[in-house]
Amino acid sequence: MIDSTGAPAKPRGTMLLPLAAIVVAMVSVQGGASYAKRLFPLVGAQGTTALRLGIAAILLAIVMRPWRSRISRTTAPALIGYGVALGAMNLMFYLSLRTVPLGIAVALEFLGPLAVAMLSSRRAIDFVWIALAVAGVAVLLPIGASAHDVDPGGAALAIGAGIGWAFYILFGQRAGAAHGAQTTAIGTAIAAIVVVPVGIAHAGADLLSAPLLWSGLIVAVLSSALPYSLEMMALTRLPTQTFGTLMSLEPAVAAVSGLAFLGETLTGVQWLAIGAVMFASAGTALTSRSTTVLHD
Repeated sequence: MIDSTGAPAKPRGTMLLPLAAIVVAMVSVQGGASYAKRLFPLVGAQGTTALRLGIAAILLAIVMRPWRSRISRTTAPALIGYGVALGAMNLMFYLSLRTVPLGIAVALEFLGPLAVAMLSSRRAIDFVWIALAVAGVAVLLPIGASAHDVDPGGAALAIGAGIGWAFYILFGQRAGAAHGAQTTAIGTAIAAIVVVPVGIAHAGADLLSAPLLWSGLIVAVLSSALPYSLEMMALTRLPTQTFGTLMSLEPAVAAVSGLAFLGETLTGVQWLAIGAVMFASAGTALTSRSTTVLHD
């Protein structure tokens, strides 16, 4: 059998494992974000981000041994850009969660990879997805009648995280072409170098308490180590369009996670707005020639 791209279609049984991996990865990331938010009163969003990236960098270094990868002057700028973007994206996203519900923050952040995908094409259908995404985001932004529902500063930070996500994708594509799977470990180490000092400045020695280190380990595994591994496995077994379409479910998973674990309720209009962003993302994935959407 032949699929819509002209390539031989894969048996349905071989698709189940990577499809399940993507779903588990999304649930893991958003469950990790919900758990991380509970640490904010103890060490702040800055300290929580430092714990996540610092411990994730150690775990990835142990598993991937990135020191075996040779870094040249040619590839170093892309690696540094990738790591800095990863650190800034995570920090701004966690800062946004202080005042913005998880589902809304993820929907606003999704503008980053959505913009990268849309800018790669100039077809008429893309303007439909752009209009749909803009309509959804316009409802979520703290303007007009909805100004009392979403904190302006938190919304700005979520959009800033989306910009970081866009640079994370662009730099990651270049760095990944040279260093493969080692890119994640090296980039996470660079991100930790950027963010950990910010966390230390905010939380100090509290970050070294045993209970917080255990909590940080849980966040690092749920939000980084486990989903990154599952996504890489799925990426090698799923068509790019399928992967991108599935990832468009992320804002809904985030909203459900926020409701289940944090008690964050959304209005009907906000759910529709999140749905519009998801539909625009799925449409972009289905109609674009190439789509790259990875976790924050």
